[in-house]
Amino acid sequence: MTGVGIIGAGKMGRIRAEALAKSGRAEIVAYFEPNAVSALEGPERKDSAEALIADPRVEAVFICTPNLHNQPLTLKALKAGKHVFCEKPPAFTAADVEEVIAAERASGRKVMYGFNHRHHDSILETKKMIDSGAYGRILWMRGRYGKSVDQNFFKDWRSKKELAGGGIMMDQGIHMLDLFLMFAGDFDEVMATVSNLYWHLDVEDNVFAIFKRKDGLVASLHSTMSQWRHLFSIEIFLEKGYIVVNGLLTSSGTYGQETLTVAKNRTTAPAATWNDEEHQTFDINNSWDNEVGQFLDAVQKDEPVRVGTTADALKLMRVMDRIYKYDRHLHESLGERAS
Repeated sequence: MTGVGIIGAGKMGRIRAEALAKSGRAEIVAYFEPNAVSALEGPERKDSAEALIADPRVEAVFICTPNLHNQPLTLKALKAGKHVFCEKPPAFTAADVEEVIAAERASGRKVMYGFNHRHHDSILETKKMIDSGAYGRILWMRGRYGKSVDQNFFKDWRSKKELAGGGIMMDQGIHMLDLFLMFAGDFDEVMATVSNLYWHLDVEDNVFAIFKRKDGLVASLHSTMSQWRHLFSIEIFLEKGYIVVNGLLTSSGTYGQETLTVAKNRTTAPAATWNDEEHQTFDINNSWDNEVGQFLDAVQKDEPVRVGTTADALKLMRVMDRIYKYDRHLHESLGERAS
């Protein structure tokens, strides 16, 4: 039984607490939450994150806080000899992740990041089919991930760059990019437009990005908070067929039914028919349990972290850096031409 401390008892902290309790493999001994109305029943409430980290009963720390705290608290926990499970984003920049990797190596502890979408059954099945080679190599991918927000979003910490580090790309698009990297490896070229089309906040409300590998594989991503109905869709077209996931099982239930669609063979031109498609729907969200189980396996069996590693995080944040950097350079270039 692993002693766990949770920093942050908001929505994600409660989700993680439920999955830990359900596992029967961990005991939540303490938590810290500065908001008086948020509480976890049972464990001791600490006065600070530092007090929680210092508690000798706490072997592993779950960090479920606003984004700006993720990297600093991860470093503090590692320095104290604790294992760490941290929600995304891992940090604001790739350089911040490099600091975590150095601390991870020095501590000998486990670090895992909460890129929960990798653990959905539809995504796991997609990964299995791609890795089988039965469909040939990936030719291109297209990902769309959008939601609608209202005026209350102005009060949320996610609307403030100093707290969130970025807008919709850091909030949702980062998940889609992580799936692209999971399926395709890495990218050699990044092009992106980051914009405030509607909300005009301190952070972006839309990102349009194109990623390309030297072998020609291309992926396009649109991440938006001006999608007036919630939407999740990832399409992967391969040499011998295609795989599409539409909808995602989430706690909000607003992204629709999670459906995996597969066409196993290309048919006679000009197109495959609808009858060529096979559909599989998923009615239970096992992702939270799968994710916590993998982290506890790493801690209790001294196994390497398999998914959501610091190496995964570094690769991801290097691409995130390039997205924001490309957009800045694009606007600077357009400004120079206009003048």
